[in-house]
Amino acid sequence: MDLGIKGAAVVVAGGAAGIGRAIAREFAQEGANIALLDINPAVAATADEISVDYGVKSVSIVADLTDYETVLSAAAQVKESLGGSSHVIFAAGAGSGKFGFPFWNLDPSDWPRILNINLIAAVNTAHAFGPLLIDKGESSLLFISSIAGQIGSQTDPPYSAAKAGLINFAMCAAKDFAAHGVRVNTVCPGMIKTDLNRSVWKAWFDSQPPEQQLDYDSWGALKVKQVAPLGRWQEPEEIGAMAVFLASKNARNITGQTINVDGGQVMHW
Repeated sequence: MDLGIKGAAVVVAGGAAGIGRAIAREFAQEGANIALLDINPAVAATADEISVDYGVKSVSIVADLTDYETVLSAAAQVKESLGGSSHVIFAAGAGSGKFGFPFWNLDPSDWPRILNINLIAAVNTAHAFGPLLIDKGESSLLFISSIAGQIGSQTDPPYSAAKAGLINFAMCAAKDFAAHGVRVNTVCPGMIKTDLNRSVWKAWFDSQPPEQQLDYDSWGALKVKQVAPLGRWQEPEEIGAMAVFLASKNARNITGQTINVDGGQVMHW
């Protein structure tokens, strides 16, 4: 099926590893050229890997997405190297690394870093890359949020609050960009085996008495059966597949939406 993505320039912010890396690979598999942005220097190796595996152009930019001037510079580099951008995916994220139940287990000083990485960095990305998306027309912007932003997860309140803000900002941006042919959506993953998910387990583990501690696999298996009606983990590649669909011509009338890939954890009625 022709998704209309072959040859498109796609930016993945937070693309060095995890969900961002999987998204970039899914786009490259469809023939898109890729620009990867990440504060992690390993982003260069990921870009090289994608070029070798799929034969597309793949460039890397080491960038702190919480610094607006740096993101503006990255956008200029993408315009120079790929001629602009048709699709931008913001997939950066971080948790506090602490067990946040009750919320006063954390200090107010724990919040700014998490808000900056998960929300302000996304705002920076939208501002910096918005003109490139408008220039291309029939383009898209996608934010990777989390079901934590919908259910008020007590595990990590600053993370949940930031992801809720990201969902709301996406709807604002969708309305503003619509007249320019730019669609904006949000995808919310559920339980995925990423470094971030492991950090959630570690924060829980450290807060438990020895007799109640579980190893990561046992904790994950129990939790996913408790919270997901389908009773199984989600995979990074499934988020990538949804990202590709939402960028494709088949999703031309989808904007301002929050799509959950979560095994049924969040059901609205």
